[in-house]
Amino acid sequence: MNTFRVIATGDSMGVVLSKEILERLRVGKGDTLYVLETAKGIELTPDPEFAIQMEVAEKVMCVYRDTLRKLAE
Repeated sequence: MNTFRVIATGDSMGVVLSKEILERLRVGKGDTLYVLETAKGIELTPDPEFAIQMEVAEKVMCVYRDTLRKLAE
């Protein structure tokens, strides 16, 4: 589990992400991250549409788990 500190930055607050997390998100200085509230909690993503599509895909995979296993054979 990664933990991050909330820091003051001017009149706002910020979170410093490690280099490893930035690489996994494929973002760098100046890029935009989106905060989504999902059934699993808060999610940071560089592409909110992809994150929403993945949430739908996970629900479908859960409902049709047995069918998908048979198709994979």
